[in-house]
Amino acid sequence: MRLTLSLVLLAATCVFAPAQEATPRIVDLKPFQVIGVAASTNNAKEGGPDAIIGKQWHAFMSQGLLNKVPDRVDQSVVVVYTDFSNQAHGEYTFILGAKVKPLPNPTVPEGMVVKTVPAGRYSIFTSARGPAAKVVPEAWKQIWEYYKDPQHGQRAFQADFEVYDERAADPENTQVDIYIGLK
Repeated sequence: MRLTLSLVLLAATCVFAPAQEATPRIVDLKPFQVIGVAASTNNAKEGGPDAIIGKQWHAFMSQGLLNKVPDRVDQSVVVVYTDFSNQAHGEYTFILGAKVKPLPNPTVPEGMVVKTVPAGRYSIFTSARGPAAKVVPEAWKQIWEYYKDPQHGQRAFQADFEVYDERAADPENTQVDIYIGLK
């Protein structure tokens, strides 16, 4: 899978702000594990000069870290947002990696972590197709707007994740699924 620096930089622009409303699909998922690199950040930091996510993407891609994740289930890149300290307003952990085969004791390369994405109900928002640096932030804006309306349910703030599968192979014609954990 070929992802370029434009994809790396899109995460830094995903500071969440309102936009148009989207209608998600709802699914119930079993737990799964992701192995990857992790960093702690918050939305305020990601909107300024101390942003971490773009740097994580750059390191992940330039160092070929996807290929260092053992027992991957596929070639997709999975980004997990988890360990929220104060829902949307506090610190959270950003993990950039891959979904791995379910193993009781997975091999975790040095400098990486393993995280279990919990079972639960998730809404799936699919981005428009286009340049990753444009369509992914737009999808997040739609998500934040969508959950302003209490009739749409409440986010759990346990784990949200993005899947960059074969539809993200061309960063100028990308489509991404964003899964939002629900209460």
